[in-house]
Amino acid sequence: MNKTYKKIKEKIKNNNFLFFIILKNIRDYSFYFLNKIFNYKLEKIKFHKKVGYQLNLNNPKSYNEKIVWKKINDRNPLLPITADKYKVRSYIKKVLGEKKAKEILIPLLYVTDKPETIPFKSLPSTFIVKANHDSGSHIIVKNSHFDKKEIIRTCKKWLRIPYGLEKLEWMYQPIKRKITIEKLLFDADGHIPKRYNFQMFHGKCKSIHVIFSNKMNIPTVSSFDEKWNFLSVKISGYPQGPKIKKPKNYEIMLEFAEKLAEAFDHVRVDFYNLNGKIYFGELTHYTASGMGKFEPISFDFELGQHWKIEPEYWKNNEK
Repeated sequence: MNKTYKKIKEKIKNNNFLFFIILKNIRDYSFYFLNKIFNYKLEKIKFHKKVGYQLNLNNPKSYNEKIVWKKINDRNPLLPITADKYKVRSYIKKVLGEKKAKEILIPLLYVTDKPETIPFKSLPSTFIVKANHDSGSHIIVKNSHFDKKEIIRTCKKWLRIPYGLEKLEWMYQPIKRKITIEKLLFDADGHIPKRYNFQMFHGKCKSIHVIFSNKMNIPTVSSFDEKWNFLSVKISGYPQGPKIKKPKNYEIMLEFAEKLAEAFDHVRVDFYNLNGKIYFGELTHYTASGMGKFEPISFDFELGQHWKIEPEYWKNNEK
């Protein structure tokens, strides 16, 4: 009786899973094509609701406006490569060299496009599972007690969803979808270590956002300029974090960020800094999908002034 019940329950779960995937794909493609047909009307409505002012795509001036403009217009072939959590490793090696790349890349434990092949028995007790073609999806495993079937099911769901399509995030679409498993980083308190997000414009840093994790799982964000002066800026959804001293290896992170940003008019270069050791996080091209609200709102436009939309850059991307 129990076996029959479990089989029925599993069948319902699988049917619900497939139904969710179908609905999600229909929704995403619908949003994408409706935006295209109606001159990005849906994107403009969402932007106004999230950010608080009208989106100007004809003459973008703010940071958020230019991110949305980039989503729609920038087809730099390096975008899908550097957004791919697996392929970006090769890009890091190419730009920084094998030795430096090895020092800062988080150890890769496994990569596959078939989640059922994940060798759970040979993995350490702590690790993190990610989809290589999206942003934010992850499963953190902190001990040996976890649901293997649920991890496999979730990974299969990730692989079947065209991430970012409904948000006009082109760069994720060409990526060949995979699942990556990496070593999980912890600080001395058992938290995810501080993340340093370098906002890079034409190869130069103009601000850094430091993200702190805590026991309550409510991240806080502290903002600094490139000279490490504290900025009284709040990012919507995050409490303002504390003032902290400039890390001793700040200049090394800055040097890495400048090299990794050379090929782009704008990119956010993320690092973890754990006990003085630098780890590469990711290259982020569409921060908050262009929907991140700043307080004061003037900071949005200050950041935007550093980002020049230059015809030569776009011309080079088309080659």
